[in-house]
Amino acid sequence: MTIDHWQLTIFMQYRASTFKRESSPVTWEQALGKLSNPHPLQSWTWGDFKSRWGWQALPSLMTIAEGSWEPLAAAMILKRPLPRTPFCILYVPRGPILSYNDPALRTQALAQLEKIARRERAIFIKIDPEVVKAWGEDEEALRPSPIGGRFIKELQQRGWRFSNDQIQFRNTVELPLELDEDDLLAAMHSKTRYNIRLAARKGITVRSGSPADFAQIGEMYRETAVRDGFTIRPLDYYLDIWNAFYQQGMAQPLIAEFEGQAIAAVVLVRYGRRVIYMYGASTDQERQRMPNHLLQWEAIRWAKAQGATVYDFWGAPDHFDETDRMWGVWRFKKGFNGQVVRHIGAWDYPVRPILYWLYTVAMPKYLNFLRAKQV
Repeated sequence: MTIDHWQLTIFMQYRASTFKRESSPVTWEQALGKLSNPHPLQSWTWGDFKSRWGWQALPSLMTIAEGSWEPLAAAMILKRPLPRTPFCILYVPRGPILSYNDPALRTQALAQLEKIARRERAIFIKIDPEVVKAWGEDEEALRPSPIGGRFIKELQQRGWRFSNDQIQFRNTVELPLELDEDDLLAAMHSKTRYNIRLAARKGITVRSGSPADFAQIGEMYRETAVRDGFTIRPLDYYLDIWNAFYQQGMAQPLIAEFEGQAIAAVVLVRYGRRVIYMYGASTDQERQRMPNHLLQWEAIRWAKAQGATVYDFWGAPDHFDETDRMWGVWRFKKGFNGQVVRHIGAWDYPVRPILYWLYTVAMPKYLNFLRAKQV
């Protein structure tokens, strides 16, 4: 098949399929439920939440044909206007959602997103789909994904660039939940099993939380950020999304306590057939009692009880050695015997290359220069 024939085949197969704005949250969630592997960052709840924090949500559905409801793809596009300019940036967090096994659909979705970016006068559009590049921790024993490799080539051929600004974690750790609890425990590293049982023996208990606990979890999260040296947003940001997810039945806080005092917590996010350990926090108190090990085990048990097939630990290093900032977190997660999943990461399509360079290269360097002078 020649390239021209291939391009014609793609055009004919999905020529009537375009992204259209969707105004109904019910329709949106029903559509995502029919697509493969939907993510909570593509949910209506997330788009609505981000609209309260400086973004405009542009939920867009692609269907088989005009007038048809059968969904092919979904993109919760977030738009941020740039002050005192007619331009904006567009971002599709953990999307678009579609069957990446279908090369014609991949091509049509990219073409449509590029069209939207031009129409919205974007400097660039960023996508961050959960397309697997490879599985495994060991660089010498990676199991590459053919689809991921092909999609990267397609992106490059269309002028997309691997983004220097990887907003979400590129890699993660996933624990399949098909085994029963005893077998899940047996598969964990012996030290992890020991610490889970130690926490229980040492008086750590774990309870389900409610929105009444979010303020305290937020304070623990702030303490965690200071201790571990990472930057967080204002606490109101987290309280907003935790409450929004909880109201939609998507979030569950779990709190680890010792003698009635909260010392660690997680906020789990449930969407589709997976549960994500999206937020974790702890204090410096009673760490020798290993509360986080028992807390994670109870989170895994909760996910399994909800019918989830995967527990996502939400984040893994880019480089699996001690130089990576996530090395300590990775060593903790590794003990639960999950599988490292490497994604292709975030990619940018520069609609206006000069402005894209100014926004992504020149401006950050200038701001870093100003900060250096202030020190």
